[in-house]
Amino acid sequence: MNHVYILNLSCPDRAGIVHAVSGFLLERGGNIEEAAQYNDHGTGLFFMRVQFACVQLTLDDLQAQLKAFAEPYGMQWQLHARAQPMRTVIFVSKEGHCLNDLLFRWKSGLLALDIRAIVSNHRDFYQLAASYNVPFHHVPISAATKAQAEARQYEIVQNEDAELVVLARYMQILSDDLCRKLSGKAINIHHSFLPSFKGARPYYQAHDRGVKLIGATAHYVTADLDEGPIIEQDVARVDHSKTVEDLTAMGRDTESQVLARAVQWHSEHRVLLNGHKTVIFK
Repeated sequence: MNHVYILNLSCPDRAGIVHAVSGFLLERGGNIEEAAQYNDHGTGLFFMRVQFACVQLTLDDLQAQLKAFAEPYGMQWQLHARAQPMRTVIFVSKEGHCLNDLLFRWKSGLLALDIRAIVSNHRDFYQLAASYNVPFHHVPISAATKAQAEARQYEIVQNEDAELVVLARYMQILSDDLCRKLSGKAINIHHSFLPSFKGARPYYQAHDRGVKLIGATAHYVTADLDEGPIIEQDVARVDHSKTVEDLTAMGRDTESQVLARAVQWHSEHRVLLNGHKTVIFK
């Protein structure tokens, strides 16, 4: 594992890219363990994820040589050591189902994360954080203090050198400035009803309308509220016999599972951005 790396890349499609990447790795003693590719005919872009072992070169050496290799292809690329868990900060408000699920999966060895801190605008989960030995930061926020609060939140993210921020039912809208700073490394979860219900008490609204599907969507955070590139979605079927409490419980379970899968794929470097969409090599 100490010599296993993950290479993600995208570039304009052309003949011979797979051959060139394979040859580059072979020449440096690399052994490909897993590979996946996708050609987007609509945009003319090529995407690839390669997991390979290489004992001859360090991560820094590989990155330096990849830079020269990738330039003629116009590649955007990232190289990661597989053994390195992803440094993560979790934001949460007063609903703890997603937070609790992520912490349990992390401690059970199911997520390749290094959860460095929990940030909340309420104090509700400081004991939960302490039980997992994770630092808890209470950062209250109001309309008058939003700028200062977000500055403190971003300071925590930077101090922890976080590669990922998870909004685990964090019920505050991030400013455009913070969204830009966290671009590509912040994941949000929200309910996704058919039809959609916004605002307060969505499960009550859904129950009043007699919905037959409830669901959840995990996506990257952008300045466009709940419209970032989608990573994962799922639904659960319901019928007239379900109470508001039933819908809420089923919705929380779905949200937790969808968010966990999105975080897992991101932490394993399986998600590549493709404009407003994602390419996911499962």
